[in-house]
Amino acid sequence: MGLDTAIAKPHDELRSLLAGDLDAVNHLIRERMASEHAPRIPEVTAHLVEAGGKRVRPMLTLAAARMCGYDGAHHVKLAATVEFIHTATLLHDDVVDESGQRRGRPSANLLWDNKSSVLVGDYLFARSFQLMIETGSMRVLDILANASATIAEGEVLQLTAAQDLATDEATYIQIVRGKTAALFAAATEVGGVIAGAPEDQVAALHAYGDALGIAFQIADDLLDYGGTAAIGKNIGDDFRERKMTLPVIHAVAAAEGEEAAFWNRVIARGRQQEGDLEQAIELFRRHGSLDATRDKALGWAKKAKDALAPLPEGRIRELMRDLADYVVERIN
Repeated sequence: MGLDTAIAKPHDELRSLLAGDLDAVNHLIRERMASEHAPRIPEVTAHLVEAGGKRVRPMLTLAAARMCGYDGAHHVKLAATVEFIHTATLLHDDVVDESGQRRGRPSANLLWDNKSSVLVGDYLFARSFQLMIETGSMRVLDILANASATIAEGEVLQLTAAQDLATDEATYIQIVRGKTAALFAAATEVGGVIAGAPEDQVAALHAYGDALGIAFQIADDLLDYGGTAAIGKNIGDDFRERKMTLPVIHAVAAAEGEEAAFWNRVIARGRQQEGDLEQAIELFRRHGSLDATRDKALGWAKKAKDALAPLPEGRIRELMRDLADYVVERIN
């Protein structure tokens, strides 16, 4: 999941404001992804970690902590933890999805093999828990451990819902809340917790991250039917993998007769042929599915912005608000 650098102003300014912290996070990541006995671990990890990812999730941890007045060093460990969890899930996802591309480059499972990707992902999960423990906060450990379990649940739910035309929007949001929003929410929440922020602010940070993550994923799913390879995705990847994302769910709900038969063939039965992607996009346009999906993404972005109200005013809060607009501007 990439972010278009052409509209990265809030992201770039946030990066500039947090430059010192981000440098410390990157140093810690390089230090902790090393392995004395298994050189393949840093090879595989470096391929993904250093592939141009925007560090959005760890940056949210740093931003939340700083916004809430934190002046210690544990937020750096938590930001690295968040990035390790994210990287581990990407390694595992590419194996599950049989992906050949990640962030515009060949995926790790393609360059090495599935076994290496899975095992290095496991290693990063273990490293992330070591970092959590070093903060000495059981609450932080609880939040990130729960998020890790929720991510796995979301991925398994997506696996069981894939190719199932009965999947509805509520199930889709449950999947997205698990596989994507859980880590956004945990990333922002632990920043507030480590800063000792009041409970209403910690809850606001969780709500912001949850809504931001949902908006982000809906926008990403929409881009599958109108994005470019420049953002690290090929148009139609989700369609070819028969994923029940929001555009498909909306179009299937409106389908009758020949349209229903089409969706049954290409999604439920997996008998896709040349021209099916173009036909699917035409059905989306006929029923307003892409516009409806765009509206949902914008709605969740607004929820993210509204959630920031109880948090301390300042440039970081403004940029976090702008970031909510930024993640959905890609689809306009």
